[in-house]
Amino acid sequence: MACVSSAIAQPAKPVPEMPLIGVVVLTMGNRPADLNRGLRSLLAQDGVALDIVVVGNGWEPTGLPAGVRGHSLPENVGIPAGRNAGVAEVQGELIFFLDDDAFLPTRDFLATVAARFAAHPGLGLLQPRVADPTGLPAPRRWNPRLRVGDPLRNSPALNVWEGAVAIRRSVFESADGWPDEFFYAHEGIDLAWRVWDAGYQTWYAGDLVAGHPAINPLRHSDFYRLQARNRVWLARRNLPLPLAPIYVATWAIITALRNPDPDVLRDWLQGAWEGLQVAPASRRPMKWSTVWRMTIAGRPPVI
Repeated sequence: MACVSSAIAQPAKPVPEMPLIGVVVLTMGNRPADLNRGLRSLLAQDGVALDIVVVGNGWEPTGLPAGVRGHSLPENVGIPAGRNAGVAEVQGELIFFLDDDAFLPTRDFLATVAARFAAHPGLGLLQPRVADPTGLPAPRRWNPRLRVGDPLRNSPALNVWEGAVAIRRSVFESADGWPDEFFYAHEGIDLAWRVWDAGYQTWYAGDLVAGHPAINPLRHSDFYRLQARNRVWLARRNLPLPLAPIYVATWAIITALRNPDPDVLRDWLQGAWEGLQVAPASRRPMKWSTVWRMTIAGRPPVI
């Protein structure tokens, strides 16, 4: 009788299961080349299993590559609500949000992200460093620190650039997801605050990079109005009552100093008034212990 190889006869070691990540890509269908670049960068990822859905915000996603599903919304419901709609369509204990004009330059990006969540149970949300693929300087808003310093340095984050974000599903649900009514602007601050208040940490990973063009946000005609309205809603949704007026007043002063143009100030005041007149959904003031944790992390929630 032929001998059975000892190597074959030994019990096989279990193959580690690849982490499953649910990926939500939001698009209005007006950037097909950028969308294709982002999807190809997702499909090229090694060491992870991905459940990818493209949410068409007022658009029926078509021409998607194999391995990517589409989910159509009949009208443009805004960025936060569009992302929320995609979460219900994907599986995975980690969720990754990618804008349709963003992409992942390296094949191990999501495997590295998954490993960091596995190694740090207190990590709730991770935002990578963002770089323009043509080499343009990174806008200030891409770095979630009061003092940017070295953009390659890792640190806690008290707000979030929303174009490439990984979060635990359980934490996302605890935070009630993105704030639907914001439509555009500051939804990343709202989510970051609620992650902190859930007892987790939001982290800026300067050693991980996502690609995104350095676009001027002033391309949106109602930029200042929505910025101001959502600043007020941020305070009304999340801050203890004594801090809410301080936060709004601080940003009114900052806006006036940065943009003394009368038209800008008029739009900002119009948005702030709208935020005062219309109550936001789901007020849940953060605990004072959260205020303290955020303060010692480098950014008290009054600025």
